[in-house]
Amino acid sequence: MIEIKPVEKVSGTVTIPGSKSYTNRALLIAALAEGVSRLGRPLVSDDTKFMIQALKGFGIQVEEEPNAFIVSGKGGKLAVPTEDIFVGNAGTAMRFLTTFSALVKGRIRLDGDERMRERPLADLLECLGQMGVKAIPEYHNGCPPIDIDGEGVPGGNVKLAGDKSSQYLTSLLLSSPYFKNDTNILIEGDLTSKSYADITIDIMRNFGVKVGNDNYQRFSVKADQIYKAQDYNVEGDWSSASYFLAAAAVTGGEINLSGVNPSSVQGDAQFPGVLEKMGCKVSKSADSLQLKGNALKGITINMNNMPDAVQTLAVIALFAKGETVIEGIGNLRIKETNRIEALANELGRLGAEVEAGEDFLIIRPGEHQGAEIETYNDHRMAMSFAVAGLKIPGVKIKNPKCVEKSFPDFFDHYPWG
Repeated sequence: MIEIKPVEKVSGTVTIPGSKSYTNRALLIAALAEGVSRLGRPLVSDDTKFMIQALKGFGIQVEEEPNAFIVSGKGGKLAVPTEDIFVGNAGTAMRFLTTFSALVKGRIRLDGDERMRERPLADLLECLGQMGVKAIPEYHNGCPPIDIDGEGVPGGNVKLAGDKSSQYLTSLLLSSPYFKNDTNILIEGDLTSKSYADITIDIMRNFGVKVGNDNYQRFSVKADQIYKAQDYNVEGDWSSASYFLAAAAVTGGEINLSGVNPSSVQGDAQFPGVLEKMGCKVSKSADSLQLKGNALKGITINMNNMPDAVQTLAVIALFAKGETVIEGIGNLRIKETNRIEALANELGRLGAEVEAGEDFLIIRPGEHQGAEIETYNDHRMAMSFAVAGLKIPGVKIKNPKCVEKSFPDFFDHYPWG
């Protein structure tokens, strides 16, 4: 347990670590490419370590240097793992590897920790089944462990439900250049978290593969494309940046972020604009952003395109005048924990009145009080509620080590160090 000490005003410069979303996509793409890729400024965390460990199981050599991963790709020629592939609670690794595993001729088992065994994959498995891929959950519940009998992936025309997770689409897209035929993915309903599809298409383009995107309803990939090994720098993680922006926002301080791309396709790059709506002042340059805190007011906003910043916003809402309504967040129920339920519980401990629905939260600030915050082994619960402790005395974060999933040295950084 760690107690957060209140501060008068946060001010300073923070260099943001590499994006988890970009790092895990880059690792898998570099593994499929022919030749050696150098991934500069990657995120080193539990989730990326699980991905590296998994790729090594498929015969991919990955060297970890200071500030770089060196990946020796095999042009899609992958080995059959001799042991089960275990990914802990790394959702991106589990979902991306499900399609990747089907490229291999042989049986592969993907497994994870207790929470991962509750996280659904049924829509992705159903889509793979449309292509003739045998991917069967051991307990027939749509969740890991998954047994995959791979013989390569035929490709073709498939339908995918879009309302649960954009990671299912990303899983298919990342491996699709190595399918036997051209692939067309028709999205049924509205695709959730579209910004993550943008990240996928962006990094695939950087490695030489074109993806057709027809208004997020139809995605197409030609099968005769290959990834080109290269030197690639991972951009800073806007989800991680949100906690430092929040620190300045709630304390009326000033923060300068370096190592970020203000014009990034990451959905959370729009988070400074959310804080502007609440009253903060923002200025940008080519690779940095400055935010100055101000009196905050509650807002109503759809956060479907910024799901990883919802917890940060919910904590900021504690210090805003009036209620904050956060909509479009139904997919938070299948993250590292049920984040809607977890937020309602912990915001209530700090004195807020919270109304939680199937896909929304309404937060009405109350009289602040200190509390021990349950993190539910969810890195984003720990980091977002640390922000509350900058203003409210007596905020203690249980199981702070859970931040190792995406930001291992978070609590060593200013202003918490």
